[in-house]
Amino acid sequence: MKRFFILSILLALVAAACSVSEGEPRTADSAETEVTEAAPIDAVSTETAPRSATELLPDEDPPLGAEQQFSTDFSRHTIPYGDILSGGPPKDGIPAIDNPQFISSAAADDWLADLEPVIVIQLNGDTRIYPLQILTWHEIVNDVIGGRPVAVTFCPLCNTAIVFDATVDDMALDFGTTGRLRFSNLLMYDRQTESWWQQATGDAVIGELTGIRLTFLPATIIGWSEARETFPEAQVLSRETGFSRDYGRNPYAGYDDINRSPFLYDGPTTPGQLPPMARVTTVELNSEAVAYPNDVLQELRVANDTVGGTDVVVFWQPGLASALDSSNLAAGRDVGANGVFERTLDGQTLSFVAADETITDEQTGSVWNILGEAISGELAGQSLTPVVKVDHFWFSWAAFRPDTRIYQ
Repeated sequence: MKRFFILSILLALVAAACSVSEGEPRTADSAETEVTEAAPIDAVSTETAPRSATELLPDEDPPLGAEQQFSTDFSRHTIPYGDILSGGPPKDGIPAIDNPQFISSAAADDWLADLEPVIVIQLNGDTRIYPLQILTWHEIVNDVIGGRPVAVTFCPLCNTAIVFDATVDDMALDFGTTGRLRFSNLLMYDRQTESWWQQATGDAVIGELTGIRLTFLPATIIGWSEARETFPEAQVLSRETGFSRDYGRNPYAGYDDINRSPFLYDGPTTPGQLPPMARVTTVELNSEAVAYPNDVLQELRVANDTVGGTDVVVFWQPGLASALDSSNLAAGRDVGANGVFERTLDGQTLSFVAADETITDEQTGSVWNILGEAISGELAGQSLTPVVKVDHFWFSWAAFRPDTRIYQ
């Protein structure tokens, strides 16, 4: 059964990679850029700023076939090449969306189901929504939101939806898929220098830009009905991508079964505090990493905590379908949505409680929604500052941050 499951995923992805498209992804011209160390990028407090990765490793033979496909400086790398596995499709076999088209919420309502997972991003007054039914087949959308180049990414094998600022040292990057994995996680490449990037950490791990870390941007994953009602004027990524894909079908059906093993995972032994496929919400602030198990959040609905000296709160509510459960993505079981926010508002640190399907703060009794907005009470109309969080499977996060504290 396990072999059949693995084979079915490979066949689905390879078939998609080989299918006839209505348009080919563009390729940016290479840019000559000398980078000797991590280049800082200005970021607001709610974003995770870039920093240097680990030191360069001794030269070694690059992954098989990589030199024929990539114009990358493989002498510069911070990860052992033995960690890298082929994911099945070749370079750009899972094609990024480079010229995204958008439609209204009303138009998207024709093909999005109420609990279907979507990524909501707000930048400089521009709100955009990216359905996972599309990201599942493309994994990367290169876009500009509110005048800011971004990369919207999703690695189904790790359940990681991450949005990055795509500017490094005043150079706007756009990304493609390498067709390779490390610790079952997507390895991207930028088309300007063809450096390779680890999606889970945002680090450039191979090539000219090695040592740079991309800035993570706050993003919310909620069910479509909530996104539609909260952001009625938002633009929604269109299915008119230029590629022929079976949007709405999940090629990873059953993958997030808690009793399964990670697909193509060859990495550190997963710490036994949680099952490898347990869903966790992760936060990293000031070098402290914390994982909030989905089962715990579902039971508590509110978690007041302090991470890296910052007081935070995690909200959880039902109403979000798993993108990795049913073959019909919209029919996935309800795994719940969550948001992470700073608890300090106007100099006051709030404590939150959940009761009778509502979340209130103990200081004023105001009622809050999953987006960190006070919807009634003394603080109505005010919003908490979002904190960058990433949903992972436990095996994925633990591979990169084994020092993580697990919230109990």
